[in-house]
Order: sequence, then C-alpha cells, then structure tokens
Amino acid sequence: MVAMGDDGPTPAYRARARLHIVDSLAAGGSIALGRDVTHYLRDVLRLKPGAEFAVFNQRDGEWTATLSQFGRNDATIAVRAQMRPPTPEPDLWLMFALLKRTRTDLVVEKATELGVSRIMPVITARTQAARVNTERLALIAREAAEQCERLTLPTVDKPQALADILASWPASRRLIVADEAGGGRPVAEALHDVSGFPSVTWALLIGPEGGFDGAELDRLRKLPFVTPVALGPRILRAETAAIAALACIQALTGDWKIGVRSEPATS
Repeated sequence: MVAMGDDGPTPAYRARARLHIVDSLAAGGSIALGRDVTHYLRDVLRLKPGAEFAVFNQRDGEWTATLSQFGRNDATIAVRAQMRPPTPEPDLWLMFALLKRTRTDLVVEKATELGVSRIMPVITARTQAARVNTERLALIAREAAEQCERLTLPTVDKPQALADILASWPASRRLIVADEAGGGRPVAEALHDVSGFPSVTWALLIGPEGGFDGAELDRLRKLPFVTPVALGPRILRAETAAIAALACIQALTGDWKIGVRSEPATS
C-alpha cells in the first residue's frame, strides 16, 4: 500500500521492484522498456499488467509506475506519482586494485550500497588482474543501486595505472590510503582531524592483495593530499578493507550521520 501525505506518496512506500530509468520521469508519462528489462519484469519477477513498482534516476528522483502492457520483446510503463525528489548524495570515490573476478564484483556491489559515487579500478605493481569488463561492473552497480534504494548510479571507470591517476589528481580531494605496512594513523583519528571542514571531499584507495610495493608507498606518503590510515591490528583481505574503510568514512564524515528512513507503511 502507498502511504499518502499532503503532497502524495511518502518515502515510506517500499516497492516490490525498483528500476533505474534514464528517460525523464513525470506524472502521466509513458515509457517503453527494452528487451532485458522486459525479461526481468515478466520472467524473473513475473509481474502482470497493472502491477506497480518504483522507477528512479538522479535527475527526477523516485516515482511510482504501473506496468501498462507487455509486447513480445518490450513493455510499456505509466509513471504516476513522485515518492522522493532528487536528493544530493555523497561525493565519495573508491579506487581499488583489481582483484579476482568474484572479489571485484563484491567490492563494486558493496561500494554502491555504501554510497560511493565513482568506482575507479586501478593497476598497481602487484595487481593480479589487469582487465575487467566494465559494462558488467556497471550492471552490478545498477542492480545494487536498485536494491539499496539510492537515487543515483555510481560511475564505473575503466582500469588505469595508479601513477597516471595520481598525476592528475584534484588537489581539493583528500585521498585516504589504507596502509597495511603500518605507516598510517588509526582511521577514526585521521578522519576526525579533517571532518570539520565542509569543503573536503573524499576518496579511498585500497591496494592489491599483495599490498603496495615500497616505491608506491613512498610516493603516496609524500603527496600533500594523501592521508595514510591503519585499519586495525589484523591483516584484512582487500575486499574486506574496502568495505570496512568505506563504512568508517560514511559513519564519521558521510551520510550515515543522517537518521534512518521511515519503516514502510502497512496495508
């Protein structure tokens, strides 16, 4: 059941499905869906014409929509009422050295859930993989965004060499580097020191499974925009380090400080 407020449906509404739609969303609009989304609605979710779900994008926010009809390889939906207006989301980047396929997939999924706006696979001296299907990673990110109720999709970059990225790094963005060699301050302490500056934007760098080599660490520690941090007394897998560090950033400086969303309305 949709919870109704003075201005229409409230954010308490939880749809059975959420779809990211690149088309403009407005009340009364009709949108044609392609083959893949049609297959998902008809054959995976087994929806029938008249079924209601949510559609969203960064530009227009989140809306209720109704499945109008199925064609052989397409479907049409009718946009109904806005549930959430466009809302600013964290400007948080994640750079991580490419891992094996399943672990890279996990990092992309969890980074999306944790509010990362840009995902940047990097190649370091000890990176074990140098190629990845970024279209597949973008699909994983889209599915994670649909599941976790964010309004935006993160950008997924093609892999680049770490040295090339650092050479053109924006000076206004602070780069938090997980330093497994023990040269960093405790992550909470380091984040606390700069959390009071609203102009600071963040990025996180996680190294490969074998760690950064000595030359990479030396260069990183000398850069004025880098803050090396320690992630506790245990050696973490790269994917664990990424998730743990992102959680710390969001809890101490990001949107985890905002209250939880309302529970869904009951019928």
